[in-house]
Amino acid sequence: MRREWAERGKAEMPDVAVEAACFIASRACEPITLADVADHVGYSPFHLARAFERAHGQPPGRFLAAHRFQRAKRLLLETDERVSDICCEVGFSSVGTFTRRFTTDIGLSPVSFRRLPDLLSDAPPRPVLVAGTAATGGAVTGSVRLSPAARIALGGAPAIYVGLFPRRAPRGVPVVGALLDERDRFELTGVPPGTYWLLATAFAARAELDQQLVPGWNVVGGSPTPVRISPARPPEDREITLQIVPPWSAPVLVALPPLASPIAQDRRRQPVAAGLR
Repeated sequence: MRREWAERGKAEMPDVAVEAACFIASRACEPITLADVADHVGYSPFHLARAFERAHGQPPGRFLAAHRFQRAKRLLLETDERVSDICCEVGFSSVGTFTRRFTTDIGLSPVSFRRLPDLLSDAPPRPVLVAGTAATGGAVTGSVRLSPAARIALGGAPAIYVGLFPRRAPRGVPVVGALLDERDRFELTGVPPGTYWLLATAFAARAELDQQLVPGWNVVGGSPTPVRISPARPPEDREITLQIVPPWSAPVLVALPPLASPIAQDRRRQPVAAGLR
């Protein structure tokens, strides 16, 4: 009987994690706690936290912050509200904490993010590879394709970004990143030894700049297992399928278009190679 209940619990966990994610996403700007979410799904906070991170690749608190930051990104671009007012509106009580965490997760401060449309209008993104910092580092190759539904949603002209991140949930600036051209093949080079997650996203290349920075569709994909880079290992080849994910899913926070802007690349002083394979 005990084993039967254990197996039943394992089967129910994915549904619980989804229900918890929906609850968090719908109340992201409210002062909710892990205990509130746990009460809603009928699990202990400890077991919910473990199941949630296993299912979504990040703990509930970071998932909550991701939805708050996504809302903040939209307010920064669509309104003239002060950063301090936006901070409170999306559920943060400290402007300092909000600014620090926003900068870490998005890769730019709130003020710099608000200025991005002007920067990108002068230097729009273009197909490019921003290599890693290891001149003799490893490489990851592969291909990306869009599901039929994703291709229709993006209007047949997608801009596809691929990157390696230290964690399963993309945050900040990728270790290596690329904006692909019409070809679906990529080669990420200069990767320092370590363990990474290969993640990709896409948005409509012909969309307005604010829609590129905060897309209406969440089109994402990634490798289901981590990529391990070491001098003794040959390059790994991975295939990624991008699909539309539900609105409650964790948004892609990273400000990706600037990574492919010549001005942004000059500021980062990273080597750039235009040829993607």
